[in-house]
Parts: sequence; structure tokens; C-alpha cells
Amino acid sequence: MLGLMQSEPLLISSLIDFAERHHGGVEIVSRRVEGDIHRYTYKDVAARSRQVANALDAMKLAQGDRVATLAWNGYRHLELYFGVSGSGRVLHTLNPRLAPDQIAWIANHAGDQVLCFDMTFLPLVKAFHSKCKTIRHYVALCDADKLPADSGIPGLISYEAWIGAQSSSYRWPSFDENTASSMCYTSGTTGNPKAALYSHRSTLLHAYAAALPDVMCMSARDAILPVVPMFHVNAWGIPYSAAMTGAKLVFPGPAMDGKSIYELMETEKVSFAAGVPTVWQMLLAHMQAGGLRFSTLKRTVIGGSACPPAMIETFNEKYGVEVLHAWRMTEMSPLGTLCTLKNKHLDLPADEKMKIRLKQGRAIYGVDMKIVGDDGKELPWDGVAFGDLYVRGPWVVREYFKGEGGNPLVKDEHGVDWFPTGDVATIDADGYMQITDRSKDVIKSGGEWISSIDIENIAVAHPAVAMAACIGVKHPKWDERPVLVVVKKPGMEVTTAELIQFYQGKTAKWQVPDDVVFVDAIPLGATGKMLKTRLREMLKDYRLPNT
Repeated sequence: MLGLMQSEPLLISSLIDFAERHHGGVEIVSRRVEGDIHRYTYKDVAARSRQVANALDAMKLAQGDRVATLAWNGYRHLELYFGVSGSGRVLHTLNPRLAPDQIAWIANHAGDQVLCFDMTFLPLVKAFHSKCKTIRHYVALCDADKLPADSGIPGLISYEAWIGAQSSSYRWPSFDENTASSMCYTSGTTGNPKAALYSHRSTLLHAYAAALPDVMCMSARDAILPVVPMFHVNAWGIPYSAAMTGAKLVFPGPAMDGKSIYELMETEKVSFAAGVPTVWQMLLAHMQAGGLRFSTLKRTVIGGSACPPAMIETFNEKYGVEVLHAWRMTEMSPLGTLCTLKNKHLDLPADEKMKIRLKQGRAIYGVDMKIVGDDGKELPWDGVAFGDLYVRGPWVVREYFKGEGGNPLVKDEHGVDWFPTGDVATIDADGYMQITDRSKDVIKSGGEWISSIDIENIAVAHPAVAMAACIGVKHPKWDERPVLVVVKKPGMEVTTAELIQFYQGKTAKWQVPDDVVFVDAIPLGATGKMLKTRLREMLKDYRLPNT
């Protein structure tokens, strides 16, 4: 027997329709590439998104054709989020931090038909466009009078001229909610990047879950600043959840420095922000240098890489901002866990609460997870046993676009498919998961495992350390030993002996690094993660002292 309820497909177009009808007057504020502040409303977003859909129809793009973006967080990018996917095409957000040849490879692999880009990236587009075999149309996200006379891009048109010629009246098509909506490529640190192809259904379910009180707790009372880029995993789904809840959106554009972010937060009365630790380091440094305070910011989600304990403490204790530690993956749309306290934890001493907040958090509804040992058997949730982290759920990939990499799923003894994340983790009795390392980065010393993340977190708490990475180096007796790679803060000094002494009492003696290597910079990937593969290559001739 089936239920007797109306059957409406979960489509991205329904989000902007809802926002227009029920939150039409709510502001969307953007710092533009031109440097000025742009303001309009959800009603305007909806009308211009329909113009985008009409413009794509005029180009005779078929359902499922890919439309690429190379853009900052801003209002035009938001219009493409809804206009492209809502009309049945697939939004493909390209990462501008990649090398030109990498971008060309990805665009060709995706089969992109249109590329819409911010003028900031014109030199980048000029560097790779001749290698793109499928892109037929190039659109610059600017006014017609800002288009250069000789751009070097054949047939380049301005976004405003492109959509300005179109009607804002458009009837969104209805189709299967499992239809592809957007795609994002992994960082490709091991081989070529692979694409996660999201559906309308997976995107809306993720948006529902992300807005829940124990997740990001988004509401119509919020002003949200997503510093996390819209060009990577849909800004953690925030643009969709914001439209769903009617929250004000504040976009930083290309100005990602601490001063610009702080000024935007204060001017627009931002209550909630989301980003990676590197951005918040710049923000906190700016505030500390100027003796500044937050007047409206109440909480921030920090993900992308493990958040240093010192950063959580600074936000919580000095500025009264709740830090929500998160864990996410491109293959998970991206949210997997988020760390909020349970009722039983509210009366705990501050240091006990901090131990919980340092974990990546609890699975949000829609995600199931487990840790398994080398034999594939599930390990206990005791906060001690650690193993490979597996996940499953309606917004977790079952395979990559074009079948790249083969079938990534692993069947358990019951025939259930799980996605192996490549992370090593523990899960405690209350369901709080903590990443101890990437499986390829765990250090095995004398038969015992050492978490490089734990070693790095201790190091960055030292006042002279700007950035730290821990890698394993071969040892004749212990198999591997940890070595710390450090970038010092400008104008500050610290010695190897001082840093090693800093570990005393903070971790077991056998986990203390054997040596410290000081470098000018640690290589970072396109999403801001440390590239330990490249770091190991840089130090391939390094030898431990006394070996």
C-alpha cells in the first residue's frame, strides 16, 4: 500500500521559488570584483536566475549539458547555482587555484559547454582556453561596459548583456529528482581528479540536514557569511540551505584578507560564518593586532582540515564565538559530521567540553558511519580503537563521473555498500568521531600508530609557529619516526630544542617528534590542504639525526 500524499520531486528550482515567495525581501550582499558592495534580494535572485535559464535555452543547451563557473562567492555565481541546475543543466564549479593545464583537463573531461568567469580570472582563462575542446561559449561575469575591447577570448560576451536580453518569466521544468544537478572534482592529490556528480535529490536532502539545529542551525534570523568557496563543494551547501530557510547571505567576493572579512562581518551584522582554518587565522591575527571584538558573530563552522585547539579556544574564550568543528568530503556533498554538544555535556567542566569540541563530531541524519580494522570487521565505538572510516547515505557518491577509478564502494559481510573515506578515525560511545589521520599519513613507529594531526595541533599552539606538518621518516629500529616541518611566524624565532621541549606533558614521549625541519613554506593544494606527498618529495634526502 502506498501513502496518499502529493508527489513533488525534490528540485533545486523549488528552493529559489520558495525563497522568492516567502523571503523575497531578504538581502543578498556581495563584495564585487570591482570592489564595491552590491545589494539586492531573493526576489531579484529568482528573477535573474530565470533569465539565466532563458539564456541557456537560447544557446540551445540540452538537458544535462555542463555549464562551468570560475568565480568567487557573489550574487552572479548564486544566480548560476539556481538558473543552471533549475533548468535541468549541470553546474560545474571549477577551482581557480588549479594550474591552467589541470583546469583544461577537467573542463574537457567534464565536457563543459559554457564557461562563466569573474574578470579576475581572465588571465587564467586566456592561459587554458585554447586547450578546451568542448567549451563553445565564454561569458564574463561583468557589465557590458567592463568587457575589454580585446580580451583574447573569441566570442566573449558579458553576463549582463547575456541575461539582460532575456525575459525574467520562465517555467521551471519538472523532471526526476535523481537528475544530475552539479558536479565537483576532487583535488586529485593521487592521480587525476575524479568528479562527484550530485543530484537534485541529494542536494535538497543535504540542504535540509545542514540547516538542522545540531548541524549549522540556519534560520531566517541569521546573516550568513560563507567564506568557504562556492567553487568547491557548493560552499558546503550553504547557498541552498540559506534559500531554504530565508537567511540573509553575505558574500566576500575576492577580498579574503582578515581586514576585509572583519569589516564585512561587522557592517552586515553577520551572525554565522563558515570557512577553513587558514582564513580564520588571518581574521584572528587582524583582530588581535587591532584589539577588535565581534559585535554580532555567534558561531562559526570550521572544516576542510582539523581545527587547531588554540583557534577553538581563542574563538570561544576571547570572543564568545561558538566553534562548530566539522568533517566533510567532496564525495559527501560534503557534510558528514558536525560537533555540537548533547544535553548530557552541558554541565561538564570547560576542559571536558573542549575535549569533545576538538572531535569532528556526530554523524548528521542521512549519514551512517563505522570504523573497520584491517580484516574489514567493524571496530567498537569506545573512543580508543581506530580504523578506516566508512560512510554511506543518500548524498554519498556510489561512483565517480564516467566511472573513473572503478567502483569505490566496499561491501560488508551483510552485502551493504560503504564508501571508504581514506581517513582513519575513532568513534566514542556517544557517537563522536575523531579523525586521527589520513590512512596514507599515519605514522607507524615500533608497531604503534602515531597521529600526525595530533602532533601538528600541538605545534601550532606554540606562539612562534605559523604552520606545521608532521610526516613519517624511515628509521632502522622503529620503522618510522615523526619529523615536524615548521613555518615560523614572521619576526619570531624558535629552535628545534625549544619545540621538542614544548611537547613535554602534552603527548606520550614516544610520540614526540625526533627532529624539526624549518622551511619557508609548506606546499598547499587547491583546496588549502597540506600536500604531504610533495613535502615527502621535498625531504626525500633527509636523514634523521643519529641514524
